Amino acid sequence: MPDIIIDEPELGLHPQALIILANLIERVSLQKQFILATQSSSFVDLFKPEDIIVVNKNDDGTSKFDRLDNNALHCWLEEYNTSDLWDMNLIGGHP
Repeated sequence: MPDIIIDEPELGLHPQALIILANLIERVSLQKQFILATQSSSFVDLFKPEDIIVVNKNDDGTSKFDRLDNNALHCWLEEYNTSDLWDMNLIGGHP
């Protein structure tokens, strides 16, 4: 069970505060497990792709959790960032 769950931690924060928050989460995550839910493409860019799990809906309506694979995305990530891939619907997480 995760130690800390936060839904949309980026809401209402200044863009520079997002960087501080992401760095804090990264440091604390060495000791505590975090689950963050976000719809912010700029916030996901502050994390490594392998730290991101995308939730998709199966045909039967259940949720499927897919961890991004940095190796599989390597060619894309040379030219684009994670938010670009999300915006282009290449990593899932469709509405």
